[in-house]
Amino acid sequence: MRMTGTEFGEGVRIAFQALKANRLRSILTTLGILIGVVVVTVIISVIQGLNTYVSGELSALGTDNVYVSQYPWMITSWEEWLKVRNRPKIESRHFEFIKEYTTLAQAVAPEVATRRTVKYRDEDLNNVIIYGTTEDYMVLSDAMPEYGRFFNEAEIHQRRNVCVIGWEVADALYKNKDPIGERIKISGQSFFILGVMEKRGQLFDFSMDNNVMMPYTVFQKVFGKHRSLEIQAKAVSPDAVEDLKSELEELMRRARGLRVSEDNNFNINQQSQLLDTYKSVTQVLWIVLIGIGSIALLVGGIGIMNIMLVSVTERTREIGIRKALGAKRQVILWQFLVESMFISSIGVILGMLISIGFAMIIKQASPIPVDISAWVAFLGIGFTVSIGIFFGLYPASKAAKLDPIEALRYE
Repeated sequence: MRMTGTEFGEGVRIAFQALKANRLRSILTTLGILIGVVVVTVIISVIQGLNTYVSGELSALGTDNVYVSQYPWMITSWEEWLKVRNRPKIESRHFEFIKEYTTLAQAVAPEVATRRTVKYRDEDLNNVIIYGTTEDYMVLSDAMPEYGRFFNEAEIHQRRNVCVIGWEVADALYKNKDPIGERIKISGQSFFILGVMEKRGQLFDFSMDNNVMMPYTVFQKVFGKHRSLEIQAKAVSPDAVEDLKSELEELMRRARGLRVSEDNNFNINQQSQLLDTYKSVTQVLWIVLIGIGSIALLVGGIGIMNIMLVSVTERTREIGIRKALGAKRQVILWQFLVESMFISSIGVILGMLISIGFAMIIKQASPIPVDISAWVAFLGIGFTVSIGIFFGLYPASKAAKLDPIEALRYE
């Protein structure tokens, strides 16, 4: 038998009157739901923001860039480190061999780095990263000189003391002066400045502008050849990345004269590996924290069920009178379900508002782009309906099934 519009509205009205008469009890009951919603939505928003932040930061490494390195970027155990720690370093001849024979890379460059103090006249700048590379660095890093130029192949082969400085170095040492054509001192040697790189910002709070780039041949002349190179290669297209990785592995094995039975003594790295490792870590965190939030929601739901059972007991005579006057079972059922869903909706709405406040605070206090997206709001609506129905169904059903004669006799 269907419920009429009048019966539907009457059930809603009675339910609201009952909640209004027990405001404090209703509000206290919502606390468990509120806490659970805050925990779940803030966790989801923070992790979503972290995913966006990390993915954006790692994209600066180049999604189609592949790196030939002495070691894997992520070493997850002591046993793995013991296995790879004695690997031979990657040398200039390996870079030259790959550059000559690769067919799937549009650009290949070595990279070697150290930290030094750089000087201009009486001004010092500490902890500057000094890179040794080639002109292909511009393609691999997707960065160009803002003014001036990069060093060329002739200057690399002739080992000229030339360099290109980062925006932060230019700003700190040369102020408003044009540094092109000026000299900068690194480890006691003077370098002619060819250009200033465009401003690139930060990568995980690491400045990408506090650096000096010089030909890798000059780097080895000044700082020695004991450091291992890292070879960067950019695929001819995003679709060719996996093929490029296979090609680089084959070329490195040939360059090192490895037999078929011998394992690689180098690693092919890619930014996606860092992202995969990050996701595996956050996945565990996600499960643990969502579990905690779900427990809070469960406790809140049990609180709703408990308070609704108390309400049914308190209003047994009222239910008996209404049934005696002709109220149908579904009308009684609807009345108590409305009460249950309204209590849960208070908790969800307040929880969402508090979550938005927390998200704004986190967003202002950190670089993480925390946002509560639309689907999280729909999730909140889902919480309201599901918790209200699930935990309110038993008390409502109990109320609907009361025998009117027994209910009228209840004291």
